[in-house]
Amino acid sequence: MATTESRGDRRSVLDRVLGASADVRAGEGATALLLALNVFLILMAYYVLKPVREALILGEGSAELKSYMSAVQVVLLLAIVPAYGRLVARLPRMGLINAVNAVFIGCLVAFFAAAEAGVPIAIPFFLWIGIFNLMVVAQFWAFANDVYSREEGERLFAIVGFGASLGAVVGARAAGRLIEPLGVNLLLLVGAVILAAQVLLSNWVDRRERGRRSARPPRPAAAAAKARTNGFAMVFQSRYLLLIGLMLMLLNLVNTTGEYILGGFVSEAAAAMVANGTAGGSSQGQLIGEFYSKYFLLVNILGLVLQLFVVSRVVKRWGVPVAVMILPVIACAGYSMLAFYPILRGVLAAKVLENSTDYSLNNTVRNMLFLPCTYEQKFSAKQAIDSFFVRIGDVLSAALVFVGSTMLALRPQAFAAINALLVAAWLVIAWRVGRDYRALTAPAAAVAEVA
Repeated sequence: MATTESRGDRRSVLDRVLGASADVRAGEGATALLLALNVFLILMAYYVLKPVREALILGEGSAELKSYMSAVQVVLLLAIVPAYGRLVARLPRMGLINAVNAVFIGCLVAFFAAAEAGVPIAIPFFLWIGIFNLMVVAQFWAFANDVYSREEGERLFAIVGFGASLGAVVGARAAGRLIEPLGVNLLLLVGAVILAAQVLLSNWVDRRERGRRSARPPRPAAAAAKARTNGFAMVFQSRYLLLIGLMLMLLNLVNTTGEYILGGFVSEAAAAMVANGTAGGSSQGQLIGEFYSKYFLLVNILGLVLQLFVVSRVVKRWGVPVAVMILPVIACAGYSMLAFYPILRGVLAAKVLENSTDYSLNNTVRNMLFLPCTYEQKFSAKQAIDSFFVRIGDVLSAALVFVGSTMLALRPQAFAAINALLVAAWLVIAWRVGRDYRALTAPAAAVAEVA
């Protein structure tokens, strides 16, 4: 096998530039960059549309209504995920991607027409964007998993993931600049145009990789039969997939509850500063706004740095089984500290480190977990896990906060202790997921262990 040095003469300038953040080999840079741009546009579209969601739901509804909608999304996903699985069985890869994106783009055009006609769209749009964000992102990563082999994905997903991180930042800034001159409704069409552009990119990548894809052996009859099984059934029939689903459910439960904990600490600190005269003339609301502005900036900057320079090196040095355990270790340390030493600066540091690691390393590694899976598992089962199980985490967090705050009158410090216990369970499951990933990527004899 040729070494990196002997391959160096054959690498393009693009391969060499991208090689600063990952192990990019000759001819791999263009596809990695196109996939990064693809997911960049998906996340950019989502963050352009998020202010529309907030403007509509708060203008036509209420803040309480938002929390109820998570439960409704779970019910909708119970019907949508099996329907998506049937499409996976019937359509080729690009037929599936084009059809699903066409539906979402068509919905945006319909929402724009309804809004312009004065029809209330707050609730249906809120439900739609929650499902859109989960399904389209999951579908993209299923596509990337199918484009790359396991070895390629472990090396190159760090570059692809950087596109997602950057798209979120650029999309949020673009929305801030566009909403005043264009208005809320026109942002719906901006999102539709961005989505259409990323569909074209997906088709371009597919054409580039078509030769290699056609050289792969066809799916056996057993796999085709399994494709008729919906995503939920696939998850519950595979210990490995079920563990991934439980892991992501706990991740979202802990993270969403952690945002509530952070909000509680910040509100208490801001109120105390106003009461003791150390607020410098700022109101409690201004102090909270300044804190969150700093918080989001730190998370975004650190997340981008980790994605660009750390993720690929961690995976290369320690592998996926260790990398998947890093976030729960960080979260466990952070919430354990907050349970005993509830200091605002400590809360800020813990949440910045947790969220930046989640958005960079953990987001990339969780998508690598599907590299050894079958085509049907990558699309159908991944959709069930990344949408339904993640949303269940939100619902469980809402229930925990409701019971803890209204019935038990728990303070943020107590919620931090509960989160520390939840993270301990998450860490155990992450260890099991890593062990099964190692078995799946070992020689065939070891695969039987996780069947």
